[in-house]
Amino acid sequence: MNKNNQLSELLSAWEETYKKGQLTLWIFLALKDGKKYVDEIKTFVEEQSKHTMTCESQSLYRNLRKYQHVGVVDYETGVGNKGPERKYYFLTKLGHKLLDNFINRNINLFFNKRIKNLIKKEDSK
Repeated sequence: MNKNNQLSELLSAWEETYKKGQLTLWIFLALKDGKKYVDEIKTFVEEQSKHTMTCESQSLYRNLRKYQHVGVVDYETGVGNKGPERKYYFLTKLGHKLLDNFINRNINLFFNKRIKNLIKKEDSK
């Protein structure tokens, strides 16, 4: 196997693992942006991740039920565009606190000057 194929395979495997762990963050960011129904969450995730993240509606429903069960997400019913009422999901106060704490502990460290410089550096190897 040549080095480009190996690099591509390794990168794909890493990204798949990375993306599985990122879905919760993207869903919470979508809801922090405002109340949304499932298709709007899906669109937000795909557009804001520049289409590096995709998610199936069933996966979103499953996750939203889990988040609702633990009290970090809830929903209100509202009029849909065509037909029956829709569930508009939103973060609860606990959900907002959870997201803020997660960002402070896990995302903000990427804004550390040393880490930012390491991310920006191009390896000439």
